[in-house]
Amino acid sequence: MFQHLGAINDRVFLVNASLGVYPELLQDREAYKARFGRSRWVAFVAACATVLRAQRRLRLHIETGSSVRDVQTLTLFVGNNRLQLQQFGAEPEDTLAGTPGDGSMAALILRPVGTLSMIGLMLHGAMGRLGEAGGVEGFEFHHMVVKPTLAPGRRKVVVAFDGEVAHMRAPIDIRVLDKPLYLLQATGAANTTDAPETAA
Repeated sequence: MFQHLGAINDRVFLVNASLGVYPELLQDREAYKARFGRSRWVAFVAACATVLRAQRRLRLHIETGSSVRDVQTLTLFVGNNRLQLQQFGAEPEDTLAGTPGDGSMAALILRPVGTLSMIGLMLHGAMGRLGEAGGVEGFEFHHMVVKPTLAPGRRKVVVAFDGEVAHMRAPIDIRVLDKPLYLLQATGAANTTDAPETAA
């Protein structure tokens, strides 16, 4: 089996990439773990603290082919794995050739919402019904250029990709790479063909 890789600027990723709340969540989670230890509860408390204080809105100019849009969002999430998107209940409509991980990628935009609505979004995501929640927009793309509005003097934006956090110079270029990564599937995993196992 194989999966197409994604690229965000000059870095390659396999599963997902994001701007906004999610990179902050990863940074907060590591800080909480360093202070309180590694446990599921520590990770959960860190996630709640990050999400509930998320008030910083990103102003993004997004170009995908001939489509251009200006949005305000708490986070822009890019998924390159169909199984992960299915678990969230956030698969976009099939509008392009290929599916996430097999020739296209999915973008999710979280519109700015209040605290109660944010809690509702978290519950929808936990129940695998994120796509049904108000304030979430999803679409497919092959190549996307994201131009964030930055504070004077700033030239870089915090991004996350496959669990790593980095500062990247804007604009942010996200695209599907032409050459796929061939994967080995574990014996007896016939029903998990969307989940990457081992790179060949």
